[in-house]
Amino acid sequence: MIASTAPTTTRVRAYFAPVDRTAAAPTLFDPAQLGSFPLDTPPAPWIDLGFISQFVRKSGTKVEPLRAGAPAASIAQVRTEIDATVSFEFDGWGKLQAALASGSQQMNLLATAPGATPQGSGGQATTPVPLITTGTTASALNVGATAAAQFAPGDIVAVDADYTGQTGYVGAGVSAAYLRTALTADFDYIRRVTLNVAVVASITDGILTLASPLPAGIPAAGMQISRVIGFCDREGASFFQEWSALFVLEGTQDDRIFFHYPRLQPKQASSESTETLAAPLARIRLAAAFRALPIRDANDGEQVVAYRSYIPAPMRF
Repeated sequence: MIASTAPTTTRVRAYFAPVDRTAAAPTLFDPAQLGSFPLDTPPAPWIDLGFISQFVRKSGTKVEPLRAGAPAASIAQVRTEIDATVSFEFDGWGKLQAALASGSQQMNLLATAPGATPQGSGGQATTPVPLITTGTTASALNVGATAAAQFAPGDIVAVDADYTGQTGYVGAGVSAAYLRTALTADFDYIRRVTLNVAVVASITDGILTLASPLPAGIPAAGMQISRVIGFCDREGASFFQEWSALFVLEGTQDDRIFFHYPRLQPKQASSESTETLAAPLARIRLAAAFRALPIRDANDGEQVVAYRSYIPAPMRF
């Protein structure tokens, strides 16, 4: 056996998984079971969001002395506050990367109906397309040959339920928004905010084959499809997204460092950073910053906000 040296790594890779907001249940990562998972194929429900830059994690936990006697002397220490933050920049843009960096709910820009009144987050949407249950999976959406003509390979689609006055958390698979009171005029609202989004790779015999499976899995009965033009987030919206996060540093000697945050909520609104390339070109990166919220560790009931795990390389300790 050889004592491990300080890990040497090049980049940090980010993975995120949903938090069940209704049950207040995060996705937990067990490094004892999953510490050697293939980085390109993370275990469900973790989603690979690629490499990140400028990764900074900070502890805001305060440790204060407990004093007694005259004159007062420190006889013990106590933690008076528990806090932790993490910030970074996504190396690529995508639906989930932009949503996580938005600070609040993110709107899908649904294809608008002819003559729709302009709105900042998208006007009235075209009529959604119903799904045919037979032949529909998480990766293939059966809409029938006639409806399939409305789509083309490369289209982005949102798949979710109709809005019929629901309140509370809405969105298939991931809580995409929270409604305190019922809306009155947006039948497509859930599809407007849902994170259950994918890209159409091909169309054959009325079936839209997706480039990747829908995050929420097989669509439930009654869900419909809307075509998405792009995405929009808004400064000042009230909703806080919440995700479980895992950051992986892979060492050159096959060791690994994991930073696991069971509950992260954004602590800033949408932000970007600019990296100058060859003039006049510049790269725009999504900047994200989060605050960690606490859970109780089931092994001993301790309140924690983050875990750091180290998996040594073979034949090292």
